[in-house]
Amino acid sequence: MRIAVIGATGLVGSVLLSIMEERNFPVSKLILVASKKSVGKKIFFKSEEHLVVSMESAINLKPQITLFSAGSETSLMWAPKFASIGSVVIDNSSAWRMDPSKKLIVPEINANSLTKKDKIISSPNCSTIQLVMALNPLHTKYGIKRLVVSTYQSITGTGVKAIKQLENEINEVEGEMAYPHKIHKNAIPQCDDFLSNGYTKEEMKLVNETKKILNDYSISITSTAVRIPVLGGHSESVNIEFNENYELSELIKLLSNTKGVKVSDDIKKNHYPMPLSSVGLDDVFVGRIRRDESRINSLNMWIVSDNLRKGAALNTVQIAEHLIENTIK
Repeated sequence: MRIAVIGATGLVGSVLLSIMEERNFPVSKLILVASKKSVGKKIFFKSEEHLVVSMESAINLKPQITLFSAGSETSLMWAPKFASIGSVVIDNSSAWRMDPSKKLIVPEINANSLTKKDKIISSPNCSTIQLVMALNPLHTKYGIKRLVVSTYQSITGTGVKAIKQLENEINEVEGEMAYPHKIHKNAIPQCDDFLSNGYTKEEMKLVNETKKILNDYSISITSTAVRIPVLGGHSESVNIEFNENYELSELIKLLSNTKGVKVSDDIKKNHYPMPLSSVGLDDVFVGRIRRDESRINSLNMWIVSDNLRKGAALNTVQIAEHLIENTIK
């Protein structure tokens, strides 16, 4: 199996390679691509040395699967070129997510919709993935009418530049800013750029991608996305209004039995999900599950996940594993 990884030297790319190694992902030839300045750089995978190559070289090597983690502009330009030579592209950027001709996949929810005809497949936004992992079983059982989502997102979602900004501010060193404000000891109610409706791109990704993945455009969704000085793990406060009433114990049992979801909810012992305890783990953690006493058929819960793992790299690898098992021979 010839596998290309585009953006191999980035935050997500490095986690992706680590997960591939952990899961013994089947690779006969690994093709690593990064920016032109990184061509020739050496990266170790399974104790073997691999050289970073150019896009053109990667295409000539005809990978069967190409994993993109290099931003929307790169994906828009290069993904169709890889697809044209028969490679199946799995893209981590926002480039293709809302394209009606492309599928937006969280394997535990909708991987079975993939066919051999799908040559460019989108992996959702990190915040969306952890949200829908917890929502999907509840929507299937009770039907979701309305969602109010507030996110508290790690700076790793922005990238290396943001990590450097936080380090500089902690050490009182002037340097390049990833954000329009200080992030150290702060919370910035802006993730990505603002749109004409007053929401940010990140907030609208949560709205639009959730509807597409759950395949229900009737759900009313509103969101606020906040950046906090945390080095790993996104957190979400979620208020759900269902079409049907529910028994809280039954709902918690349903979440507990959902693959990829772990319930951590014991307030007597102060057990609840936190970003610090999610780092390096694959599951989506749910806690603070309680009835919303202000509104009928409503619920509050708290969702946390490592944004670089299930929120990006792991989801991509899981899609690739599904393709190898079901559509690529």
